[in-house]
Amino acid sequence: MAHEQPRVGFIGFGEVAATLAPVLEAHGARVAAYDLAASKVKVRFLALEELLADRDWILSTVTTQAARQVAETCRPLLRPGQIYVDLNSTSPKVKREIEEVVSKTPAGFAEAAILGAVGVEGPAVRILTGGPQGRQAAEMLCRLGLNVRFFSECTGKASAFKMLRSVFSKGLEALLLEMLAAAHRAGLLEELWLDVLDFMQRNPFERVAANWIRTHPGACERRYHELRQVSETLRELGLAPLMSLGAESFFDRSRALDPAGAFPEGPESWRAVVEYLERKLHS
Repeated sequence: MAHEQPRVGFIGFGEVAATLAPVLEAHGARVAAYDLAASKVKVRFLALEELLADRDWILSTVTTQAARQVAETCRPLLRPGQIYVDLNSTSPKVKREIEEVVSKTPAGFAEAAILGAVGVEGPAVRILTGGPQGRQAAEMLCRLGLNVRFFSECTGKASAFKMLRSVFSKGLEALLLEMLAAAHRAGLLEELWLDVLDFMQRNPFERVAANWIRTHPGACERRYHELRQVSETLRELGLAPLMSLGAESFFDRSRALDPAGAFPEGPESWRAVVEYLERKLHS
């Protein structure tokens, strides 16, 4: 870039920016930020116009619902030589919309997708980049101490990876909370928590997950009926079985696709089950 020390500007200074900024500064970047709210983190705060006039790298770390509008607000202020990096948790469609906004300016664009939890992993959290300047963004952020990997020149691929991964991470979070809230009401919180921890610690997740999927064709009918009892148990405790009903609905749909008939001898691998269900859902 034009400056020997990379000039990095954060738009939005919440948990993500507050976690990454000190690492960038420790590796030689000159960091400033714009945010509507004050922050306790020691960083130079500028007005938006000042920030965009003075920075080579613009990192958007705002709320998901504000990401596109923020890009629109920045559009008339972006200048040649800048790269606008959108790190927000949005769908591939929104990432492409933001790229379209930035493409109408002299600045370049890169998407970035944060994997995992910043609150748990801190600045070591994995980040994927993509888009026209995705490779350049990955190289710069790696030099500044972050754990970044270039993923694809196609805008939306990195975001799709994150969004689909969130089906697991956010879904698991919701499932755990539903189970633990019911366990607390039933007076079984500590026992169930320890039991789940023990199970997951004794059994490698790869083996557990592969077994769940591989046995799904022959067991989805039975598991559907078990889930109906699970939902009824939660209702008896006075709780809405939101996640359990979703799982019940999934198994109901799955059994209607007759995976047991497709694999009378059992599937060769978990991938065969996934491919069958995906094909049937789109036939």
